[in-house]
Amino acid sequence: MDLGLRDRVCVVTGSTAGIGLETARLLAAEGAAVVVSGRDPERVETARAEVGAALGVHGDLAEPARPRELVRQAEAELGRVDCLVNNVGVAYQRSFEDLTDEDWEAVWQLNVMSYVRAIQAVLPGMRSRGGGRIVNVSSTAGKRPSTGMPDYSVTKAAVLSLSRLVADVYAKDGILCNAVTPGPTASPAWLAAGGLADQGAERSGKSREEVLEGVARGRPLGRLAAPEEIAAVIVFLCSDRASYVTGSAWSADGGTVPIII
Repeated sequence: MDLGLRDRVCVVTGSTAGIGLETARLLAAEGAAVVVSGRDPERVETARAEVGAALGVHGDLAEPARPRELVRQAEAELGRVDCLVNNVGVAYQRSFEDLTDEDWEAVWQLNVMSYVRAIQAVLPGMRSRGGGRIVNVSSTAGKRPSTGMPDYSVTKAAVLSLSRLVADVYAKDGILCNAVTPGPTASPAWLAAGGLADQGAERSGKSREEVLEGVARGRPLGRLAAPEEIAAVIVFLCSDRASYVTGSAWSADGGTVPIII
């Protein structure tokens, strides 16, 4: 099936590993001109080479000027941005009582404000061309808060609201905006040293393996997602095949959140 993505310029934030990297890989396989991004210059260049991306841009998107600079570089090098995938984000296992104002602010700047700023940066070009696609990666925690990740949950709920807002305001301009809500995914966020599995083990007194087994059992499908399974949904929402889809929050969670919509 031709998804109609050939030669589309697609910016993917947080695309040096996990869901972001697999999204960039699938978009490139469909013939899109992909822009990968991340904080570490070496990892960005590695991802660019691995994916065959058209451009790699490094920078910390929690910094207010960086999302706009990312879009500016993409437009300067490739002429436009047709699709924006906001994927960058952080998550930590910690208690509500222990969170400081600084903790909340740091997570908010990356998980929410980087999305806001990147969207604001692509809107003028998309409006002038009569359309575009925006996909924001939220989480099951945005639909049903995780008590062990309170700040993450609140920011991911904000991403859902942001996505619906942008969809409503800019539908008349041909700009489609949707969210994806993955469940736990076998990506570095969970599996890397010091990641969520290790954090959960430290908090619970269980082994890392026991934590991962418990997380898997909590899904009706009985396992964590593979990053490419989430990426496939994102790429579909970027494609011509999703031309009548906007304002939605697509669950890609193995049945985790037991709601109909």
